[in-house]
Amino acid sequence: MFNYQIIIEYLGTNYVGWQIQKNGTSIQSIIQKALTKVLKSKIKINGSGRTDAGVHAKGQSANFIIDKEIKDNYKFLESVNFFLKKKSISIIEINNKKINFHARHSVKKKMYKYIILNRSTESPMYNDRAWIIKKKLNITMMKKGIRYYLGTHNFTSMRSASCAAKNPIRTITKAKIKKRSDKIIITFESKSFLQKQVRSMVGCLKYVGENKWKPEKIKTIIKLKKRQLCAPPAPPEGLYLEKVFY
Repeated sequence: MFNYQIIIEYLGTNYVGWQIQKNGTSIQSIIQKALTKVLKSKIKINGSGRTDAGVHAKGQSANFIIDKEIKDNYKFLESVNFFLKKKSISIIEINNKKINFHARHSVKKKMYKYIILNRSTESPMYNDRAWIIKKKLNITMMKKGIRYYLGTHNFTSMRSASCAAKNPIRTITKAKIKKRSDKIIITFESKSFLQKQVRSMVGCLKYVGENKWKPEKIKTIIKLKKRQLCAPPAPPEGLYLEKVFY
């Protein structure tokens, strides 16, 4: 038996999310169909985790097990991407792994990035690929606010009501903001995230950037563990699963 890891890039705009669902087309289902055609064997893939509807990925990771060896990686990528090229999905890398490797269970940490385009006009280049905020944001205050996410906290106040995770405690190892021209890039790293956690954290930072909240209010929101106190989550189009670390 052979165990292969694939690295996937996709635009999530027209999908219900990563995971197979009954209410629409998922990224997982499209990739499984393409792999099954190319490898002539029914393939089931394990993803590193779910991404919600509209969320993108530059480095989603998945694995699958098959009883025959893939000898030509270049030919494999060319063949499978032939079926994906019109789907806004691309497999950009394939790696042979030990049989006990699992794309989700073996994860050490994940990096998510959120892109805000902070300018007074729309952008055809970033339509469905960033959160366009026309009011000028206070980056200095946002940088102060983001520090309160670092460390281990109970993030009950920043999870979706439909989140199925049993434990709301997560450890944020990196929380950073960079501004490049009119683009604000927010980066978070953790072993795992709750459903809509990153988008909720960004939503709170927006309130801080608009001077609706003082930076330290983020600390209070986390401490009180009440979802209704959190700012509305940022829209999915600005969120990217950047990289999965093993």
